[in-house]
Amino acid sequence: MRLPRSGAGWTMAVFGVLALLLGALGLIWPEAQLRLLGFEVPATRAAGDYTGTFLTASSMAAFNMGVYYLLATATEWRPFYRFTVVFRLVTFTVFTIAVLSDVAPGRFFGVAAWEGLGAVATAVGLWWDARRAAPAVDGIDPAEQAGAADGDAPAGSAAADDAAGSAPAAGPVH
Repeated sequence: MRLPRSGAGWTMAVFGVLALLLGALGLIWPEAQLRLLGFEVPATRAAGDYTGTFLTASSMAAFNMGVYYLLATATEWRPFYRFTVVFRLVTFTVFTIAVLSDVAPGRFFGVAAWEGLGAVATAVGLWWDARRAAPAVDGIDPAEQAGAADGDAPAGSAAADDAAGSAPAAGPVH
C-alpha cells in the first residue's frame, strides 16, 4: 500500500489504521475493548445480556470502517474525506450526549473526543491541501493553461488529436 499523498490523507490513514486495530481487538479480545471504553466486565452475564453480540457487531463495523478509510487514502478519494468530516462531527455530538445523559460512562467521552478531533484534523488537512494546490483559472488545470497559452492543445486531448489528424497513438503490440 502506498503512503498518503496529502495532509488530509494522513489523517484518514491514521484513523483507518486505528479503527482497523481497535475493531480487531474487539473481535479477538472483547473484554479488553470493554475495559478500554470504561465499561464494566462482569464475571458472568445474565440471560438476555447481548453485550457480546453488540460488541462483535460494533467491532466488525470498526474493522470494516478502517478498511474503507485506508482504501479512500490509497485512492485519494477526497469527496469521501469531506463526507467523513461531517459525519464524524455528528458522531462526536451523539457520543457526547450519551455521556452527558449517563447513557455511557465518562471514559466513553474519549471516543467522542477522538471523533471530533479527527473531524477537525481532516478538515484542516483538506483546507491545507487546497491552499497548497496551484489555483486553476476558470476551472482549467494549470498544465492545460500552459498549452493553451502557446496556442497548442494539451497532449492527449481530443483537440490535440484532431489537430494532429490522428487518433491517440497505441502502445507497442507484444
